[in-house]
Amino acid sequence: MSYLFTSESVSEGHPDKLCDNISDSILDACLRADSNARVAIETMVKGTDVGSHIIIGGEVTISAPRKIDYEGVARKAAAETGYIDHSIGMDALNPDLCTVITLISQQSRDIAQGVDEDKGLHSEHGAGDQGMMFGYASSESEAFAELQGSFMPLPAALAQRLTMEMSSSMKRGTIPWARPDSKSQVTVEYDDDGTPISLRTIVIAIQHDDLANERFEGDEVREHKFIVSEVTAKIINKVVPKELLNESTKLFINGTGRFVLGGPYADAGLTGRKIIVDTYGGMGRHGGGAFSGKDPSKVDRSAAYAARWAAKHVVASGLSEKCEIQLAYAIGVAEPVSVSVNVQTFGTGSIPDSDLTEKVTKVFDFRPQAIIETLGLRAPIYSRTASGGHFGRVPENDGGFSWELLDDVKISALRS
Repeated sequence: MSYLFTSESVSEGHPDKLCDNISDSILDACLRADSNARVAIETMVKGTDVGSHIIIGGEVTISAPRKIDYEGVARKAAAETGYIDHSIGMDALNPDLCTVITLISQQSRDIAQGVDEDKGLHSEHGAGDQGMMFGYASSESEAFAELQGSFMPLPAALAQRLTMEMSSSMKRGTIPWARPDSKSQVTVEYDDDGTPISLRTIVIAIQHDDLANERFEGDEVREHKFIVSEVTAKIINKVVPKELLNESTKLFINGTGRFVLGGPYADAGLTGRKIIVDTYGGMGRHGGGAFSGKDPSKVDRSAAYAARWAAKHVVASGLSEKCEIQLAYAIGVAEPVSVSVNVQTFGTGSIPDSDLTEKVTKVFDFRPQAIIETLGLRAPIYSRTASGGHFGRVPENDGGFSWELLDDVKISALRS
């Protein structure tokens, strides 16, 4: 019996993603000044009739001769997303219409001593907090040329690419009437064996200029028909593999009819509120910790990347069609308290899960410092992760992230 599965994505202009971008842009600025900076930043945005607010809070510990211009970084990130006019949702560069409040202190010394070598109870760089993290990979996307190398659940991969294309089309001018805020949702039909059969539904919400009054003499019906036609031709048909689209695929584009007022004016935003969008669209589990605004000493982020990296290698090696890896840490302790691949290949493994667990723990080093060094996580790379998903970005097409790159040596070691 076939079944359906749905995932969603939101664009970089969605208020929550805007907050992720501001938080990660501040993290990048800190890492440029000091590659060992400790950063945990949260951002909130909200617009009103009279203006907008960006509120930045958290902890930063940095050894650098210059101060970080938190306000300037935040304004630049929001402006580059497209928020340069209050009528769109925020005028980030205008201090009369956008207020930035910063509430930042240093990291607790009690936490820092557990992360710094030779300062806490343990001799190694320990985890910055307790918690569990999951990594997931699937071969189902590999059947489609456009998605090869992503090893992602198909609904999540397509939803992410739709929102990324909406944002890039706005910036390139391909869809000049588009505004920053947008969403997508994709429902895929699977057969009994878990193989994608077809694309059942695509839902798109795209913020737009007031075309009814600017172009169509107040006719909102004509406006909506125009937007549906443009999105179908320039976004959906460009992104979605042709073999997945058929006559039964339903498209819902701007289901309320219009989406002119959006962004922080229409909805408050907060860092870390789109963690399922950030990961696997609900197909793989999530430990609960958000990624954005956190330096890599926080295993919420770095260990989730490492677990994804390892799971992707397992699937790419052909040892299973699906793989989920869980890591768990105690604060201040380097070695994970658990590495579990047990019963997590969902019946698709070519060897017992217990044997696969043993292979993974031999091939991959999940200590925080080893993860940071192996994946190069001290570099200022994080603002790029704030939208489009942290996983599944095909390296050849999107520059890739280190945790998405496959290592032939590790694949060979897993197969041996």
